[in-house]
Amino acid sequence: MLIVTFLFLLLVVTWVCGQVSVYNDDLHFPVMIETSTECQTTATSNKGQLIVFTQSKKIAKLLTQKLCSDNVVAKQYGSVKGYWGYRTADSFEFVGKGIADLILAKSNIMAAFKAESTYNYQPVVGFSNYTAFFISSKEKPRITKQYFLDKRIGLLDYPTSRSGHILPKQMFKELDINLANLKITYASSHNELRDLLADGKVDIIASFWKESDEKRFSKNYITPLSNNITGTRWYLKMQQNNTDLLCAVQANLLDMSKDQSLHYYQNAQSFWSCGTSSVNLKEEVSDE
Repeated sequence: MLIVTFLFLLLVVTWVCGQVSVYNDDLHFPVMIETSTECQTTATSNKGQLIVFTQSKKIAKLLTQKLCSDNVVAKQYGSVKGYWGYRTADSFEFVGKGIADLILAKSNIMAAFKAESTYNYQPVVGFSNYTAFFISSKEKPRITKQYFLDKRIGLLDYPTSRSGHILPKQMFKELDINLANLKITYASSHNELRDLLADGKVDIIASFWKESDEKRFSKNYITPLSNNITGTRWYLKMQQNNTDLLCAVQANLLDMSKDQSLHYYQNAQSFWSCGTSSVNLKEEVSDE
C-alpha cells in the first residue's frame, strides 16, 4: 500500500512540474512552409488589404513590395498581402472563391470557373502566345502511334498545363493510344522535365521551347503540338470601376517585367490604355 501511495504522489508531483514548465516557457513552433508575405502602405490606419496570388515566391514578394510603395494603392489599402502556391489546387482556391484581387492565371482556368463573369476579373497584363512542342535529345519526334509506343515520355504533373499535359494527352487520344500502354514519367515543373531529358531518363518531353534550351538540346529535334496557345495573364478583380487602381497595377507589372530573367516574361503586354482622360481596353486585345 505504501508503494502505491508513493507512486501516486510521484505521479502528481511530476504532472505539477510539467504544468509549471509549460506555462512558464512560451512554445515557439517554426514556420515550416512559408506561403505568403505582407507589407504596410503609408495608410497604416486603413484596414483594407489588397490580396495578390502567383505561382512564384520571388514574384509575389517583389510585386507585394512594389504595390505597397505605390501612391494609388496607399490611397485605397492599408496593406498588401502576396500569396504563392505551386499546385494547381492553389490556383483553384484563389480563383474559384474570388479570394485574390490580383492573380496570375491561365485563361482556361479563369474560363473553367467563369471567374471573369462571376467576379469581373479583367486581364491587365499578359504574356505572348506560344507553341507547344514534343522535344527529344536524339531525333525529331514523329507524330505517329507506333513511334510513341516504345518511347519513354515526360509530361508535367499539372492537369491544367496545356503544353506539358493537356495537349500531348489530346494528341495521344487522336492517335488512338491508350495511356496505359505508354511509359510516362511525370515531373513537377518544366525545368524538371528538361533535366529528365538531358539526363537520359526519358526520350521525349512535352513543353514549350525557350532560347536557353539550345544550350542543352537541338532545335532540329522539336515537333510542334499546337500553335498560338494563349499565354498567362494577370487579372484584377474589378467589382468597382476602379480604373486608378487598374492603371497603377498595370504600370507596376510592366515595370517589374523588365527585370525578369526569362525573355518570355520580359515581353509583357498591357491590355488597357492608361494615361488619358478615359481608360479603355486596347483595340488589339479586344479583337482576340
